[in-house]
Amino acid sequence: MMIKQVGRGGSPRRIAIMVGAGHVPGINGVIMGAARAAGELGWEAIGIRDGFEGLLHPELYADGGLVDLSPQLIDGLDPSAAGLLGQAPRVDPFHVRRVNDDDMVEEIDVSDELLEKLKAKGVDALIAVVGGRGLSILYKLHLKGLKVVCVPRSIENEIAATAVSFGFNSALSFTIDLLDRVREAARAARKIGVVEVLGDQTGWIALQAGIAVSADAILIPEIPCDLKTVASMLKEKVTPARPYGLVVVAEGARIVGNGEPEAKPSSLKASLSPLATGGTSSGHVIRRSGEAADAVATGLQLLLAQETYPLVMGPWVRAGAPTAVDRQLAMAYGAGAVRGIDAGNDGSMVAFVPPDV
Repeated sequence: MMIKQVGRGGSPRRIAIMVGAGHVPGINGVIMGAARAAGELGWEAIGIRDGFEGLLHPELYADGGLVDLSPQLIDGLDPSAAGLLGQAPRVDPFHVRRVNDDDMVEEIDVSDELLEKLKAKGVDALIAVVGGRGLSILYKLHLKGLKVVCVPRSIENEIAATAVSFGFNSALSFTIDLLDRVREAARAARKIGVVEVLGDQTGWIALQAGIAVSADAILIPEIPCDLKTVASMLKEKVTPARPYGLVVVAEGARIVGNGEPEAKPSSLKASLSPLATGGTSSGHVIRRSGEAADAVATGLQLLLAQETYPLVMGPWVRAGAPTAVDRQLAMAYGAGAVRGIDAGNDGSMVAFVPPDV
């Protein structure tokens, strides 16, 4: 895997690294790759704890919210351990909720405050390990003057322009392992297992994991599915000689016909939800994990008159050690982000376009 440097050179001397919301195994690998590449250029690297929280609220941290990513620290860092810097809470610096003097919750913009604090700490450029929503936030900060290069991090692999987002391979491998166990359980119980896997916007995990374990049916968000069609196919596969089955369902799968949820959350309820993050366009702001598995399992049981049981993998596949692929990709992404800054190619995202970064 080679790192291609694109753009014109710059002269930053101190870079900072932050990690966005959502746990992904192997974040330390990105930090290690970036810090070592920065060291080769003679730059200083620091880490910001918990997204931007360590910078905005240093009083909450014993070390002041910033971590000196010295060569000694990096050499002793475990690439498979939990992320050294933590991760961001779901906070957008352009829309931060705070309680004012009247004890009322108000939404304020602290982006200028954030940029001023980065400047005060002597940070010349930032590396941000973020997902799709984080990319939008960092781009807005870039338009306000922040030199930033982003590393694409996504369990679902839904980020455009890169073949593989960091974290996807680890989640895929763990999902395959769990599906193998479910298939054996379904065989022993003589039932149809309906397993919901991560994939609200895209079905890469469901598709690739489902193919790997020879699932009987795979339902993904990209292709609306009629359960009557699925049931008809299962009737041919689930026989007295093979009285079990396995259906893999992405959490964002679109079901039509029998099994479709009777009521969908209104836009008003979505906007009022305490868990709402602003991504209301997905239609799943107040969606509960397991809804897709329950809908499909219930629908198939009614159509087939055969017992099904729904299972939900949910966030479990975010845990564990990173795979060899993600360890290598993490290091390459971190180093590639530094090369991008050195080339003056800020306001961009590192992309893996095999065989190059």
